[in-house]
Amino acid sequence: MKLFKRAGILMLAGMFALSGCSGGGGESKNQTVNPDQDANFNKTGLPIVKEAVTLKMVSPKAALAPDYSKMEIFKRLEKQTNVKIDWENIPDTDFAEKKNLLLASGDLPDAFYGAGFTDYDLINYGKDGTIIPLENLIDKYAPNLKMLLDRRPDIKLAITAPDGHIYGLPSWEENKLDTNPFFHVINKNWLDKLGLKLPQTLDEYTQALIAFKTKDPNGNGKADEIPLSFMHMQWCSDIAGIFGAFGLPDNLEHRIVREGKVIFTATQPQYKEALKYIHDNWYKQGLIDPESFTQDAAQYLAKGKTPDETLGSYVWWEVEEVVGPERSKDYALLPPLKGPNGDQMIGRNNGGGPGRGSFVITKENRYPAMTMRWIDQQYDPYMAAQIHWGPLDVVFKKDEKGKLVNLPLPKGVSAGEFRQKVAPGTGNPGVITFDDFGKVVDMEPRAQKRAEYLEKYYTPYMKKENYASIFFEPDELDKINRIEPELIKYVNTQRGKFIVDGEVDEKWDSYVKTLEKMGLNELMEIYQKGLDRYNANLKNK
Repeated sequence: MKLFKRAGILMLAGMFALSGCSGGGGESKNQTVNPDQDANFNKTGLPIVKEAVTLKMVSPKAALAPDYSKMEIFKRLEKQTNVKIDWENIPDTDFAEKKNLLLASGDLPDAFYGAGFTDYDLINYGKDGTIIPLENLIDKYAPNLKMLLDRRPDIKLAITAPDGHIYGLPSWEENKLDTNPFFHVINKNWLDKLGLKLPQTLDEYTQALIAFKTKDPNGNGKADEIPLSFMHMQWCSDIAGIFGAFGLPDNLEHRIVREGKVIFTATQPQYKEALKYIHDNWYKQGLIDPESFTQDAAQYLAKGKTPDETLGSYVWWEVEEVVGPERSKDYALLPPLKGPNGDQMIGRNNGGGPGRGSFVITKENRYPAMTMRWIDQQYDPYMAAQIHWGPLDVVFKKDEKGKLVNLPLPKGVSAGEFRQKVAPGTGNPGVITFDDFGKVVDMEPRAQKRAEYLEKYYTPYMKKENYASIFFEPDELDKINRIEPELIKYVNTQRGKFIVDGEVDEKWDSYVKTLEKMGLNELMEIYQKGLDRYNANLKNK
């Protein structure tokens, strides 16, 4: 660890003593025994220290983001707290690998910020003392975070490891925007030209796709229309939402909950019927873009912006990003379609709770109390909003009631690009709860639009139950990591083959038996046990 400190306070080093790193909660190898007696440390109020102290932190950053030392939000925090951060920013695309190298080598910073620690990381690095437990530090030095956890026991439960310690701090925007990531879109302009109404049933939708393919709705005399394109088993761009028309919705994990019971969707009769329908009525008829199984996001998004309009229907997070703002007026969202037996429903995304590995303190940190006071500033709801979206007078202004409201974007800059440049963003420390929206901060305009669409088109067709973000026991995590990656890879590969090649009836039994041999039943038992334990703990809070 490298900790820099002005010469004027080095004399205080004699007040420090070393203590062990395991078990006690909030202790590190070099921690001050009684930080409250450190003359440079203020237990409350600002600044946190009288004379400046520097901590080294490692953090990922987005492609467009400047080094965090040049980011206005952190300049203000340094001025308020007197705590200077020596940032080592790593491109987010390389962060996971670099983080693992640092942890393996023992070349540790004082803390990892925007840390991206998985449950496996938190359990194992907490167990061996690489990162320290934080619950005692929270109780003594983090009034904002403590108030949040007292008010929301579900958040405290979500970030508490099975051994009772809190190793990582939460990050969350509780806006429920990802309950259904799959917005199903159709070319309404083409429907009008062809004299077709907006489909309400799966069969009406199929007839519309056939018309898109055969009747030249873009009028250029070429058979260049793509009736339906998607990205196979990819976030926000898959056709998993359509499976609900067969009576059992699906999601990217193929795992749902009904009346407290965990169900693996990809072996159920409804899933099988959906595959048969999609092969027989769509793929076999040439209605599905063959590149749906191989294309990346850049290729997919380009299909909505060809000179002649060629895209008939697609799935994505928002309409505009695929076809552009001007062309978006030609497209409309489809609600969940009624299936052959009248079923009309859509799946709910699993998890959705707080991320729990956003900030960790390592054993090398000599000042965990000071570090906890610094990070706690970011759990004040107003500061949390600025950490996630951008600072006051840059992204927000305060209205007459003190609420943060969005300023106009700079000309020619999208909200997503601007956010990267001025704020650490999603996944970084700070929690903005559902209650904070509208009282503390306004939701982004594009987020407001998405929330309205979810409420209008999809929420009425969702069940409330989903699989919570559960912190598993170490042996359970080991088993999940051993079984699940290969099993899900097999399921998804087979789904693609069933859609393209058919032969669902002929190969179904062999497919199910293979999954059972791969450990499907053991995996579902672990998920059921975890859910039962989570629900029991929640009831006792």
